[in-house]
Order: sequence, then C-alpha cells, then structure tokens
Amino acid sequence: MAVTYSDDEIARLLAERKPLPSGWRERTRMRSKRGHEERELDITGVEGGEFRLILRQSSIDRLDFSVILGVKKPQSNQLFHLRRHDGNSHQHTNKIEKETFCDFHIHMATQRYQEKRGAPEDGYAEVTDRYSNFRGAIECMLTDANMETPHNDQRGLF
Repeated sequence: MAVTYSDDEIARLLAERKPLPSGWRERTRMRSKRGHEERELDITGVEGGEFRLILRQSSIDRLDFSVILGVKKPQSNQLFHLRRHDGNSHQHTNKIEKETFCDFHIHMATQRYQEKRGAPEDGYAEVTDRYSNFRGAIECMLTDANMETPHNDQRGLF
C-alpha cells in the first residue's frame, strides 16, 4: 500500500485547529441504523483540511463504540482514518508488534501500518484509561484532534 501521509503529516493534521460549527451538538445526535446508532459531522480546519467526525455505538452493547476522525484525501472521495477511539467490546491485535488486548483503546494512523500490506492505516492501537464510555471517548477525541467548541457553547456533551 502506498503511503498517503507520513507520521509528521499525520501529526500536523491532528494538530490543525478544528473549530466545530455552531449547532454541532444537534448535528451529532445519533440516529438508528441497523443495530447501531451513527452520526457524521464534516469539519473544516483553519488551514483548510477537510475532516469528518464519525460516531457509532451499538444499540445492544453500549461498550461497543467507535469515535473516528478522518481526513478527506485530496482529489478523492476516500476518507483516511487519522484516529479512532474504540470501546472494550472486542479484542484488538497490533499485527506488526503481535500484541493482543481487550480493553478501551485508541487507534492511530501510522506510516508503518500504511506500508504493511493488508493493514489499515489506523491498524496500530494503544490501550487507554482516558475514557471508559462513549461520551468520554468523544471528549478525548475533541482534545486529541484539537477540536474547538464554539465560545457560546457551555452545555455538557450530548
């Protein structure tokens, strides 16, 4: 697989300020979709990056969730997953390191995993204690991806 972004470029994309649009909470209210709830929000970074925040949660197992940040590839309709915060409902294996765990974890896009045949760009993950539920994973993503809530937005998440 060709490398789309180097590790430095990934770090720059994550660091790019991403002001959330006014009314972003209403636009991220979950909608039912075949066994899970889902919602997407497009965000434009201050340097022009086009990002998408994807929220998914199982309707059955509340610890089966993903909070995903992707960036739209230039001249493409594809989304490159920069970061994914997952629940502890499943086992994950880092294929290169041959590490397996079942816990809350954060997937990170890396140049190494892009270079590995058959591995997704965000195939590497690390266990985290920074969240223990879906709401906490969203808050963690807002911080990790430099997303800014509007100044007049004082309410708690969802």
